Amino acid sequence: MHISQLALTPLISLIAGVLILIMPRLLNYIVALYLIVVGLLGLFPHLAG
Repeated sequence: MHISQLALTPLISLIAGVLILIMPRLLNYIVALYLIVVGLLGLFPHLAG
């Protein structure tokens, strides 16, 4: 099964939003992980597929 990056982004955002509503202390970690992933994909686009 292949999930495109276009479909994956809203799914990740939805999961992150729900987790932040449930546990607001996770906000720092979720934002940090998101920025790290986006930065790595920007530097190494071949990792995205």
